[in-house]
Amino acid sequence: MSLEPRTVIVASPRGFCAGVSYAVEIVDLVLQRYGAPVYVRHEIVHNRHVVENLRAKGAVFVDDLALVPPESLLIFSAHGVSPAVREEAKARQLRVIDATCPLVTKVHLQVLRHVREGNVVIMIGHRGHVEVEGTMGHAPERMHLVEKVEDVAKLRVDDPDRLAVVTQTTLSVDDTRDIIEALRARFPNIRTPPKDDICYATQNRQAAVKQIASDADLVIVVGSDNSSNSVRLVEVALEAGARAAYLVDDASIIDEQWLDGAGTVGVTSGASVPEELVAGVLARLAEFGYGSVEEVEAVEERLVFQLPPELRRAAR
Repeated sequence: MSLEPRTVIVASPRGFCAGVSYAVEIVDLVLQRYGAPVYVRHEIVHNRHVVENLRAKGAVFVDDLALVPPESLLIFSAHGVSPAVREEAKARQLRVIDATCPLVTKVHLQVLRHVREGNVVIMIGHRGHVEVEGTMGHAPERMHLVEKVEDVAKLRVDDPDRLAVVTQTTLSVDDTRDIIEALRARFPNIRTPPKDDICYATQNRQAAVKQIASDADLVIVVGSDNSSNSVRLVEVALEAGARAAYLVDDASIIDEQWLDGAGTVGVTSGASVPEELVAGVLARLAEFGYGSVEEVEAVEERLVFQLPPELRRAAR
């Protein structure tokens, strides 16, 4: 790749994945159709700008359903919820619209299938992440959480031949490879997930940042610090050869000193980041003299999730 001095290379794909687009559109359509307030359990996606924009339109984000008045309209976030949360919503007579990413729902169904087959389920993920809490809530007495390779040796199971694995969707094949290999080494008969169970968006965005990082002196990842896939993109950029990598919520965070000696700057964004924030970063870099922009596409994404039936007419 031939690049001119003071160039920006932009990774593609980047930004909103199908699951995030699906969830954000649901909240927008519900606000349009029913008016404010509309309650959302947890932040709809992990991006400060998206959340603040929806809050300004009348969305109310809560972690405790006790804060939602009975019979109110409630949206479940893209990260999914446990059966206990669904039961609580039902008991409070809340009108629920489910914005859970279909790929997260797929993992929930896998957990239930494994448990029906008599297996104990090991989940690879980050403790405290809302998606992990929702998934493990489907069978809390028959699940173990593993965050790193070292956790595998600490597992205590009754029957090593009746084990299965699921993963947090915002992890990539690279993120989980070593843990899955350790699980296979200790439990040879463990049922591991096929590659396509990993969220395509996480894998694709990591592949794209790897492609630009080798040509970039510096990589800027647009995303919020509570977004695990955005934080991981910074790590992947450094592992792939970038001299430095920074996570920024928006263009205002960029420090001109970061650019000292940087001929080429790479730019990408996490799966919950709207494209206008990337545009803002590119405009800010242009002010610093990085006016030449080249887009590098690692893979084409076409996946779109169909809206819930009650909102399709509103969307049309």
